[in-house]
Amino acid sequence: MLLAFGIGFVSGLRAFTSLAALMLVRGGLPGIVLAVAAVGEYVADAIPKIPSRTAFPSIVVRPVSGGIAGWLIAAPHGGSPTIGACLGVIGALAGTYGGHAARVAAIGKIGAIPAAVAEDAIAIALAALIVTR
Repeated sequence: MLLAFGIGFVSGLRAFTSLAALMLVRGGLPGIVLAVAAVGEYVADAIPKIPSRTAFPSIVVRPVSGGIAGWLIAAPHGGSPTIGACLGVIGALAGTYGGHAARVAAIGKIGAIPAAVAEDAIAIALAALIVTR
């Protein structure tokens, strides 16, 4: 069930990355579409006028993404999809608020664009690590 929390955490960092990673592993068009959406999210996230992830609608979208991702990863690993979804939502909230705090601190040290790229890289690496387990 740690995988469900972890993939939810990724959703908190980047809403589409977790779902794209899960679906790319399964193959087919949905994974490609979600991967394109994830790239779009990386680009949009670097734009200063984009609202905070802790504001509406992001604060709703990220936990929903985490719940779906947690559901999808739990069953193949012998867990309860319902518990996986709940842990995915909790992970997404942790990723949303923890990622926000880390991003604000990183912006002060390395600047906005490098902080965004670093967060993207962490989300991608964590998602890849989780979905290949």
